[in-house]
Amino acid sequence: MFEGKRFAFVGAGNMADALIRGLLSSGVVPPDHVVLSGRRKDKCERTAERLGVRAAADNAQCVRGADVVVLCVKPQVLLQVFEPLGREIPRDALVVSVAAGVPTTALEAHLHAGQRVVRAMPNTCAVVRMGATAIAPGQSATEDDLELARRFFNLVGRAVLVDEVHLDAVTGLSGSGPAYIFLVIEALADAGVKVGLARDVGLELAAQTVLGSAQMLLQTGEHPGRLRDQVTSPGGTAIAGLHTLEAGGLRTTLINAVETATRRARELGEAMKK
Repeated sequence: MFEGKRFAFVGAGNMADALIRGLLSSGVVPPDHVVLSGRRKDKCERTAERLGVRAAADNAQCVRGADVVVLCVKPQVLLQVFEPLGREIPRDALVVSVAAGVPTTALEAHLHAGQRVVRAMPNTCAVVRMGATAIAPGQSATEDDLELARRFFNLVGRAVLVDEVHLDAVTGLSGSGPAYIFLVIEALADAGVKVGLARDVGLELAAQTVLGSAQMLLQTGEHPGRLRDQVTSPGGTAIAGLHTLEAGGLRTTLINAVETATRRARELGEAMKK
């Protein structure tokens, strides 16, 4: 599906870096079919050299002749960058945006009539190819476009398809989720220190426990409650710890965190529309 396609990445930050590395790892897209542009030309050139791809002199040169244009620009400046760029993008190119809160309609307004757009919400775990991404089609995107986007983001983790109306919820859950999990890992490591473990040991055990638990859930397809019950022996240590977590409101706090982050994502999206 990627064969022969030319990819242009506008924005040279960590997400572009991760996506380009994932794309090249497919072995189907040669480095000379990938071009990169960024606000800071020196940083862009260094990134391009490290990845073995081409650096463009500016955004307009970057998108010229592209089959897929990936917008990896922060949402606060995306429309400022995109407004003069939209008409430079080839009419038949697929546009993929990873900018949180910027609706496809806002992008389509600056593109050729009927241009195909896919909006994506990845998370930072893409940099270690363990990302969680949701994708949603714009008005003219085809099934082939969605399949290309799904395979593209699967190169850096797992991708699911949602309606665009749900992308703010995705932002609150998996987009912001690494921050929640890092806090959980840090707290578990602190607990390990409190009960006598060296900090590096506690941190490694906490991180591996989170990683292993997630992998176990994904590989078995079991409900998390069922897997939890398998660890929870009558009168044992796990049920004692779980009782404390429930008493402390961990479940409610996490639900509230996702709800609050989702609401904030909607607020930012509304601000972008204005």
